[in-house]
Amino acid sequence: MNLIILEPSDFIGPGHARLSGRRQKHILEVHKANPGDTLRVGLLDGDIGSGLVTVRESGFIELQVELQRPPPPALPLTLVLALPRPKMLKRTIEHATALGVKKLYLINAYRVEKSYWQSPWLTDGKLREQCLLGLEQSVDTGLPQIELRKRFKPFVEDELPEIAAYSLKLVAHPVTDNPCPVDIRQNATLAVGPEGGFIPYEVDKLQEIGFAAVHLGPRILRVETALPVLLSRLYPGR
Repeated sequence: MNLIILEPSDFIGPGHARLSGRRQKHILEVHKANPGDTLRVGLLDGDIGSGLVTVRESGFIELQVELQRPPPPALPLTLVLALPRPKMLKRTIEHATALGVKKLYLINAYRVEKSYWQSPWLTDGKLREQCLLGLEQSVDTGLPQIELRKRFKPFVEDELPEIAAYSLKLVAHPVTDNPCPVDIRQNATLAVGPEGGFIPYEVDKLQEIGFAAVHLGPRILRVETALPVLLSRLYPGR
């Protein structure tokens, strides 16, 4: 991990944190840190700074923490993602978080198998776990907000117009003549379909509320590949 993320419950005193479990193991085995060494740390949903190792014991590590700077800015984008299959879901959540997505709706679509909604990876704890991995990788502390919507039509008709208001509305769709825009300077709402894409009915419903269909070229990409490409085109250097 490139950032040790601290939570308020880790603090045993002002500026003094105690870690155990996965983070302690990583500090010992990967950083091989000893008392006197400094690590990069960040407070979840807070600032980033340094942690001076003060105590190293078999069951815990203690850090003297100083937070100096804010995390990188959030990507100005709301992601509407048709629920991927469980294995892909884990990677996609981690990648989206690492790229700065802070608002994500996981929605149903015709090509989303019903069994996907029963996956244990949709529990709050598992989604949070993947988000933390993305934050640790990208040196960020802002935990994304993830919401689940199991009915496509009511979501698109009743909620999405307000969610996407005052933003550039795009739906990734390989069957269109319009390429994905590059280096936009505004907020966006991006809808990405499941494996095989949204069906025409779903694309039509999105277009009815102002979404423009865009493509990435002649190649058909997996969602976990297409998403980073889309985000890097829309907001290069972010």
